[in-house]
Amino acid sequence: MNAKQIIEKYGTLLAGVAVFIFLAIFANNFASGANLLNVLKQVSFLSILAMGFTFALITSELDLSFANVCSLCAVIIGFLIMSDVHWALASVVGLIAGVLAGMINGFLITVLKVPSLIATLGTSAMANGFAFMITGGVAFVGRWDPNFLFLARGKIGPIPVLVLVMLVALIVAVVLSTQTKTGIQLQATGENEEAARRAGINTRRRKVLGLTISGLSAGVTAILLTANLSSAAPQMGGDYMLLAIAAALLGMTMFTPAKPNILGSFVGSLIIVMLSNGLVLLGAQYYIQDIVLGIIIIASVAISATVLKQAAFSL
Repeated sequence: MNAKQIIEKYGTLLAGVAVFIFLAIFANNFASGANLLNVLKQVSFLSILAMGFTFALITSELDLSFANVCSLCAVIIGFLIMSDVHWALASVVGLIAGVLAGMINGFLITVLKVPSLIATLGTSAMANGFAFMITGGVAFVGRWDPNFLFLARGKIGPIPVLVLVMLVALIVAVVLSTQTKTGIQLQATGENEEAARRAGINTRRRKVLGLTISGLSAGVTAILLTANLSSAAPQMGGDYMLLAIAAALLGMTMFTPAKPNILGSFVGSLIIVMLSNGLVLLGAQYYIQDIVLGIIIIASVAISATVLKQAAFSL
């Protein structure tokens, strides 16, 4: 592997390490154990959403509904718990809602042939509307079962349960996407749908699966967010939309350049949360974070496009 290939595969990762070192030196308390633990907790929410979004990207489809689907799942869970439904059953219903949202997206895109951008924008608006309808525009707050709160606030030994859930999700997602027949078919569908179809792959099912996993990830995140905040609000997932998209796009600049990949999305989430946390500790205004996020999105797409052009030229 020459220097150019190393930079293409690991340049963004190395840049992230450099940013960490910079913040550890210049941002007060950035490298403290308490702050790093807080960073990991925030990464947990973002990375699970980003990894789900990445599964849709792998099949060359966009899911722009995941953030509002997350909010909808959260208010469904909150409504049921506030109605004295057991928290475990309420959580399962929330997961089912996320899965159904993903399947609806898949139906619209693969059967009705609605472009994924339009289809998921539409379902995003619907999810947002349903969330406000269920809550009446206010958050569900009240007494929550301690066992439910344990999912986001508890620890097993020194490790937060939230971080353990994230690590399990990461391992499952990486193995599914890279080490299984299904994962290989997902990638083949995204890279060349017609060739995949001729090879006997049911590309319609694979696209639906990718979108369904995105919906499931939104449901999982909804459970964790609700348990962490002890509330369920109709827009609680909205703040994560651009962040998760940026993490997935940033992930496309490393490991398998110009291709969506789960590990890259996880590292992208880590870099984005680390930057956001560091900017706060440095005293940067909130709008600086938005500017940095915009730069990351544009730069990630530009880098991926450049890599694709170079690959095409080399052929």
